[in-house]
Amino acid sequence: MWVSFIGMGLMFFSVILTIFTKEKLSGVLRYILLTISFISIIIAGLIMLLVVFTGPVPE
Repeated sequence: MWVSFIGMGLMFFSVILTIFTKEKLSGVLRYILLTISFISIIIAGLIMLLVVFTGPVPE
């Protein structure tokens, strides 16, 4: 459960960072923060795949 919360938090962080970066920044710092945002959304997607495919299994 906590892993999925981390994944959702990373998605939220990525969206907020992208919106802030595109509206307020320019230059090299913009591309660095957009790269961080892209990496965090990829990690969040991998976490969500992990949660979905390792869901409840019959014992």
